[in-house]
Amino acid sequence: MTVVDRFLQYVKFDTQSDELTNLTPSTPGQMIFAQHLEKELRELGLKDISLDDNGYLMATLPANCDRTDIPTVGFIAHLDTSPDMSGRHVSPRIVEKYAGGDIVLNQEKGIVLSPSEFPELEHYVGQDLIVTDGNTLLGADDKAGIAEIITAVDYLMKHPEIKHGDVRIAFNPDEEIGKGAHKFDVERFAADWAYTMDGGEIGELEYENFNAAVAKVTFTGRNVHPGYAKHKMINSLRIATQFAIMLPRWETPEHTEGYEGFYHLVSIEGTVEKTTLTYIIRDHDRDRFERRKKEFEHLTRKINNEFPGVASLEIADQYYNMREKIEPVKHIIDIAVEAMKAADVTPKVVPIRGGTDGAQLSFKGLPCPNIFAGGLNFHGRYEFVPIPSMEKASQVIVEICRLVANR
Repeated sequence: MTVVDRFLQYVKFDTQSDELTNLTPSTPGQMIFAQHLEKELRELGLKDISLDDNGYLMATLPANCDRTDIPTVGFIAHLDTSPDMSGRHVSPRIVEKYAGGDIVLNQEKGIVLSPSEFPELEHYVGQDLIVTDGNTLLGADDKAGIAEIITAVDYLMKHPEIKHGDVRIAFNPDEEIGKGAHKFDVERFAADWAYTMDGGEIGELEYENFNAAVAKVTFTGRNVHPGYAKHKMINSLRIATQFAIMLPRWETPEHTEGYEGFYHLVSIEGTVEKTTLTYIIRDHDRDRFERRKKEFEHLTRKINNEFPGVASLEIADQYYNMREKIEPVKHIIDIAVEAMKAADVTPKVVPIRGGTDGAQLSFKGLPCPNIFAGGLNFHGRYEFVPIPSMEKASQVIVEICRLVANR
């Protein structure tokens, strides 16, 4: 079975996660998919296969050489798709030898994937692309990663001339809601280091990510009939908007790139009596990250000076930049770079403008940078994945296993 065959099969599983259930996995479809993968891994002949009650699936490709000093390397991908858009009834289509220009995803609804809006399409002229039908996301994030890992392991089993040490693989739930690493048993996984196959376009290699926090600012008002409200009404909605415009308008996702951090207002819920603003705070630099949180404290105090006791603030850190955990073992980046070059892929070492399970796993003692899975425009109907990118990702996994054994 090819990486494409596997991918087209995997996206049929509805594994959209849901942060409101407080379950692990957060949705039953993820466990159904994990059970399917467990069966496939057993049929391939992998060892030490385990699927726990929380949906964490692990397995081992045993070493095929006598050396006992080869490190154990791991590869990880997540089972769930984003809750941002439906992952039910995904109907993928292969656009053969993309000729450039617009791709009509859904004629009836007038949904078009166009290089005028997504110029990265032009990088893949002449390649076969897998696209959606415009009604759902595709699920390359991260079913492409799962397909690539299993295809690479299958290839290694069929080519014993490629010597390797123990290779551990794991597929976990709920990455898209920030909980993928929460119940990941690093000790049971027993790898010296690992790579998440969860990056974007071909060549991406990431070991820097945002420091991340969520902030909730709640404004408590007082409702009075508007005809008789003078000096009595406290409109929490109006005070909340006053708070929102006090933050720097250019330090938002739509105005930042690269290493630039931001404040992102993700939801507003409110009435005159009570309004809550929910923000995510992001920055690669730890000091700037801490200053951003301090700014929320400062602005909350400022509001309360004008409207005593109206505003309350809750801030919770979500994850941190894995760079500090990767730099002491930088050779794992060197190996990935060398593997990409061996697979005729140009490495693009870039910071993640987000987070991965690898960030949390790195702080749990498993250094875990991120490698491309090949997809683009994740989390929406315009998602697509070039087939050669998936094939190259699988080759990179094989090369990493070979290089680790040869070093």
